[in-house]
Amino acid sequence: MSKPNPSFFYRNSLSIVFVSLFVIALVAQAFFGWKQHNDELHELGGRTLAFGEYLTSGHFVSSTFENFQSEFLQMAMYVLLTISLRQIGSAESKDLEKPEDVDREPDPSKEDAPGPVKRGGWRLALYKNSLSITFLILFFGSWIGHLYGSFVDHNDLQVLHGHPKQELAEFLGEPDFWFETFQNWQSEFLSVASIVILSIFLRQKGSPESKPVDAAHLETGK
Repeated sequence: MSKPNPSFFYRNSLSIVFVSLFVIALVAQAFFGWKQHNDELHELGGRTLAFGEYLTSGHFVSSTFENFQSEFLQMAMYVLLTISLRQIGSAESKDLEKPEDVDREPDPSKEDAPGPVKRGGWRLALYKNSLSITFLILFFGSWIGHLYGSFVDHNDLQVLHGHPKQELAEFLGEPDFWFETFQNWQSEFLSVASIVILSIFLRQKGSPESKPVDAAHLETGK
């Protein structure tokens, strides 16, 4: 007897759960950020914001894209650096000697090959690097969003403190924006280093991010 087809949720459960968690966390961030920012505005004698106004404020835009840009940078760096760099024993590294399936040239004769593979030419060249290109675009877009939000929020606070607004070039000389940027970057680099190194010695049965439980510590890859 043939097995029934898995449900839509089962086939897409990983993305559904993570997108749902993202939405819940973003809504919670917006709500508590709104409360915190209004407390700050009240203390400085400024006008408090309605929730809808807060969602377009520099404070919300800055805090949101500040996190986005570090995550997309992490993924872009991870995708690109794992092409050529290795870590002996890590489940996150390619084999030190043997060629990997991901390194082979795409076969346009495969029946289910994606459209760009079958068409070849510049479409294939772009598609071969589409994952890293997309992450880099998302990173730079989020970095600009973080810069814009921080700049607007900084000038709003400047006015409330009785100081003149700054130009963008002047703002980029301030430490606040760069502090926000690098405190996020360092945490992302640490998290990648952690999974690369810890997966050498530690295991999680059933996870594709782990080597098999009985794999030797110096066995590289999954």
